[in-house]
Amino acid sequence: MHLPRVSLFAFVLAAAGVPLYIHLPRFAAVELEMSLATLGVILLAIRAVDLVQDPAIGWAIDRWPRAQWIFGTAALLGLSIGFPLLFSLDAGPQVALRLTLTLVLLFSAYSLGMILLYGRTATLAPGNALPDTMRLAAFRETGMLAGVIFAAVAPLGFAALGGDGYLMFGLSLCAVGVVAALLTAPLWRRIPLPAKGFSIERYRDPAIGRLLLLALVNGLPVAVTSTLFVFFVEDRLQLQGQAGPLLLVFFAAALVSVPGWTVLARHISPRKVLLLAMPLAIAGFIGAAFLPVGSGLGMAAICAASGAALGAEMVILPVLFAGALNKAGLKASEGFGLWSFAGKLGLALTSFALLPLLQGAGFTPGQANSDQALWALTLCYAVLPCVLKLAAVALVWRLPE
Repeated sequence: MHLPRVSLFAFVLAAAGVPLYIHLPRFAAVELEMSLATLGVILLAIRAVDLVQDPAIGWAIDRWPRAQWIFGTAALLGLSIGFPLLFSLDAGPQVALRLTLTLVLLFSAYSLGMILLYGRTATLAPGNALPDTMRLAAFRETGMLAGVIFAAVAPLGFAALGGDGYLMFGLSLCAVGVVAALLTAPLWRRIPLPAKGFSIERYRDPAIGRLLLLALVNGLPVAVTSTLFVFFVEDRLQLQGQAGPLLLVFFAAALVSVPGWTVLARHISPRKVLLLAMPLAIAGFIGAAFLPVGSGLGMAAICAASGAALGAEMVILPVLFAGALNKAGLKASEGFGLWSFAGKLGLALTSFALLPLLQGAGFTPGQANSDQALWALTLCYAVLPCVLKLAAVALVWRLPE
């Protein structure tokens, strides 16, 4: 009975994550009339909060395990309240402050939910056996990808009905969040699992350190493409209104690929699966750099290839990290607090570095841009991720079998 609950909770979190990681940059630039440099500073400031907050959330979850249902409910309600607030913002005085406060609420609720979910699923498999752990991961990531697809389609559907697509999406997410809080409550009722207390020394375990570094480095190309995806589709390729369908292709490919990667990981090592999947992402990044204006089919093919690669990474990397935590006798939620921060730090670094860089190159979202500005966008979206992904492949190559 826990597997469907894992999928449902993951569904809500992923549906909430898409606007935060993909649509927020363009929403802030176009709807709120905010400069890209200002948005980059705001996102970096929020990551500074996460530096303290994410490990503290993991510690609190493990410190009060019988209150996990309270944490789960708080995460879902925070997202349910935050999204209507976010998408009801408009340009005007103090918009940067209002956006920052709303994003602190949303990212805090999102972090709480993600750390809780990954920490909980790391303890569900009997004896942490690889087949059971992979099965749990498959259910979790399938729920995640289904939520992402919902988030990609729902705003377009609501807009087609004549309403404010994102505001209606935020309200629908509120309703789904309340229902999910009720249905997933039994997931958090568990006996506390014994584990060693917090010690920074234990996190110097080479296996844990390598995986945390991999989470950061491998998250950088994803952060780059997530931040710039809508800009690249609508401003570089001139595919107005096609970002949603292309996102659907990307995450549908990831969803379809999860069962295959899961089965393959049971027959060969998870490390070898990653070394098979990651070149797909690199091929996608390279291909995007050469797409001509209006190439919707070409972009769809690239989204399918890179989405399939993402499916492998979503399933396997958390499983490897959970295994390393278990071997070191460390608490899962505490460890995934650090994992969550490592992943989100990549988004902050890329936003802080690339958004002002694009602004300096003359790029303005939703406006006519010079060839120089669009070339800068192409370099950032398609070329830079190739270099970063190659670094991640080198780290995977050094992992033990």
